[in-house]
Amino acid sequence: MVNSLFLKPIQLSKKFALKFDKKIDGAISFFVRHWGKSKFMIQMSKKAQVMGLEKLFYKGPKAFLYFFLFYLIRDTILYIIIPIFFAKMTTN
Repeated sequence: MVNSLFLKPIQLSKKFALKFDKKIDGAISFFVRHWGKSKFMIQMSKKAQVMGLEKLFYKGPKAFLYFFLFYLIRDTILYIIIPIFFAKMTTN
């Protein structure tokens, strides 16, 4: 009884989320499945692995800049800002 009481809202919200995701061509599920990377970033990562960063830069400097900035911002948030925030929260 109690279990079904909690499952109904979860099932309804899941159904709504999947319906909304289908309306926008699966963009949300793609974003979640690939840990926040866009299709462009996945393609650039594969090209960087195959060609190397130097050849990738010569092939398209603007695309390389986007690729570099994405990882710079992501890593700054993950490895600098979040640990500092966590350290401040735990030392008060």
